[in-house]
Amino acid sequence: MVTSPEAAPAARQPASCAELFTVFTRLALQGFGGVLPVAQRELVERQRWLTAGQFLEVLALAQVLPGPNVINLSLMVGQRFFGLRGALAAMAGMLCVPLLGVLLLAALAAHWQRHPVVTGALRGMGIVSAGLIAATALRLAVALKASPLTPVGAAAVIASAFAAVGLLRWPLVAVVFGLGSLACAWAAWRLRAAAGPVGPGE
Repeated sequence: MVTSPEAAPAARQPASCAELFTVFTRLALQGFGGVLPVAQRELVERQRWLTAGQFLEVLALAQVLPGPNVINLSLMVGQRFFGLRGALAAMAGMLCVPLLGVLLLAALAAHWQRHPVVTGALRGMGIVSAGLIAATALRLAVALKASPLTPVGAAAVIASAFAAVGLLRWPLVAVVFGLGSLACAWAAWRLRAAAGPVGPGE
């Protein structure tokens, strides 16, 4: 039987907007080379505000919407718990303290960016970032077992997206809306088929 993606409630919720701000500030300060891997560990494994399936759903929507993925994600997670206040608190946590650090690093980089040690360090961080993203994808792949597409179907969609963007160099927007629409239609068809025929009185 085909089931919908994981919908079990998360273990706990943030106590206040202040906790949202604190957690997202800590999350942002850990995100060297990319925040998404840290976000998955912080929100799903450590804070347990979201299940793996819920995190996948929010992340998918954050990537489709315009704007930085992590900012979109913070807005949606904050809004989920405390409405507009929560969205603003989570976004402020993502931006306020890191902004000061970025300004300081930008000033230092302008002076040291041509130094061989700095150049090598930045290239090394790029490799680390790619590894973090790959590790996050592997951890989140477990939640795809509950996908209505089935693991094989989900793997086919992932492979198609990789081939279209990574190999064929098709525009990302076209791939997201084209392949995403096909995947949504396929999932909806399988869910209807799993539910069975609906009687006239239902």
